[in-house]
Amino acid sequence: MTTATAVTTCPECENGVAVPEGVRQSEIVECGDCLSELEVITAEPLLLALAPEVEEDWGE
Repeated sequence: MTTATAVTTCPECENGVAVPEGVRQSEIVECGDCLSELEVITAEPLLLALAPEVEEDWGE
């Protein structure tokens, strides 16, 4: 079980999102309410944004 250390607002549904301890920039977390994938923009202060959609040509 992961310990939540911070709660911030989901940019999609505006509900609270619990973010696990030790989260780093560029990690993906999921909103428990709307199930949106959120990217950690900055860990300190904690800022989330909608994660970019994976494109077909990623990694080519």
